[in-house]
Amino acid sequence: MSTPMSAPSRATRLPALPLVMAGTTLVLWASAFVAIRHLQDVPPGALALGRTAVGTVVLALFLLVRRIRTRRPMVVPRGRDWLPVVTVGVLWFGVYMVALNAAEQRIDAGTASMLVQISPIVIAVLAVLFLGERPHRGLFIGLAVAFTGVVLIGFATSSGDGRGDLLGVLLVLLAAVVYSVSVITQKPVLARVPALDMTFFACLIGTVACLPFSGQLVSVIDTAPAGNLWWIVYLGVFPTAVAFTSWAVALTAMSASSLGVTTYLVPLITVLLAWLLLSETPPWLAFVGGVLSLVGVGIARRRPRVEPARRSHEDDASHPPPVRRGRPGR
Repeated sequence: MSTPMSAPSRATRLPALPLVMAGTTLVLWASAFVAIRHLQDVPPGALALGRTAVGTVVLALFLLVRRIRTRRPMVVPRGRDWLPVVTVGVLWFGVYMVALNAAEQRIDAGTASMLVQISPIVIAVLAVLFLGERPHRGLFIGLAVAFTGVVLIGFATSSGDGRGDLLGVLLVLLAAVVYSVSVITQKPVLARVPALDMTFFACLIGTVACLPFSGQLVSVIDTAPAGNLWWIVYLGVFPTAVAFTSWAVALTAMSASSLGVTTYLVPLITVLLAWLLLSETPPWLAFVGGVLSLVGVGIARRRPRVEPARRSHEDDASHPPPVRRGRPGR
């Protein structure tokens, strides 16, 4: 997400700030899995609508503060940019959140966070297909390893009849795929629309997409304990708005690939938080599957080494050095 124009200079003056912001993001994103798991009695659609509505309000406040401090106006998407913005809004802030909420009513928070971490592999495949990136052998090996991990997680979390919890696994996989598609869709637009502005519009569109669940949300507000309502507010303010802002501050001083690798810590943080706050841990076989999934992601993201010496030799043979012209002796 975009931040006030002074953010890059602050990050430059404070070398530790990007790491602090990245750590803040990881903890808040991990806490979202725990918060969603805590709200099992809230309908998935109502929870998604409440979260996106609160997030939209907070993001609007961020934009207002940025305008007051920097006099920088909001950038509204134009023409062809609206289609990907709407797509991201419906998929990421709509389908993703509803699917993840429904999944965590069936499987624990730690397992859900592990399954979502297959997203980098899906993103890699989509990048090959739609962004022109070249595939490599490690990608296919990583896919096989990660798929094995997903199968183990699904087996470990399946109930006796093999139905209920397996559906939860499939819902998390749907959320992971939807998230990956959203990342690929929004990438070209971010070159023209600042991330904060795009996130605000996407979150607003996601809120509109979730409006069919407004009746459920009204019922939740009328009948739910105050604690549940505060958890919904927490999800909208911190994992949705604050976490994306802190992520952007870190991104101003760190490469996207280096920062992206840090998200592999989210499952570990989620398991620790779920153990502390919910007294639950995934089955041991789910841990094995989660490790395999993360190893597969790591393998898939490794780039093959180029042989610089050999390539340099071939280049020298095919392209002799140019003849320098000038005075003798010079």
